[in-house]
Amino acid sequence: MSTDWRLEIERNGYYPGLVIDAVATALGNETADAFVVHHEATFDPAMEMRRHITVLLLTPKRLIVCHTDEHPPNEGGARPHASTTTDSIQIGNIQSVALTRVVSDPANYVPGTLPSEVVLSVSLAVNWGALAHIDLEPASCADESCELDHGYTGAITSEPLTLRVSQTADGTDAVANMINFANVLSEATAR
Repeated sequence: MSTDWRLEIERNGYYPGLVIDAVATALGNETADAFVVHHEATFDPAMEMRRHITVLLLTPKRLIVCHTDEHPPNEGGARPHASTTTDSIQIGNIQSVALTRVVSDPANYVPGTLPSEVVLSVSLAVNWGALAHIDLEPASCADESCELDHGYTGAITSEPLTLRVSQTADGTDAVANMINFANVLSEATAR
């Protein structure tokens, strides 16, 4: 397993100069205690493949999240382009860290064996992204015979940061690294 996030980004080969520059700028003078580099392919509605990379770095004070996406050429013969977004989240704004382990044939599971896949989910105290769940229902009052329209009531919950890796798609090192990252991040939120 790589211990240098720069080398791991280079190994993935997805616009390494752009991604390293964005992460290094967000990182500043801090060092990373743990990191995850996850490269995946996505498909747009036209069924064209697009690449995407997510880099998570944990420092003593922050969780740095970097997303880089590629985009097709705009109209008029323009060239393809990439967009990179970095978020810097204070450790205190992390509400929970969940790690889901998927194990094949659980009846024969041997303790210490790596799961076939893991899903990291990080919930934040603030809505850091554009996605949120809105659950609405008709509002009511305590009077059971009341027929007035009381409007609606509901809740808005922010969409967690979720990242999935599997042995089949990403390899055993990626699964082990994600488990390590989740453990280090969970410990950091408890301080």
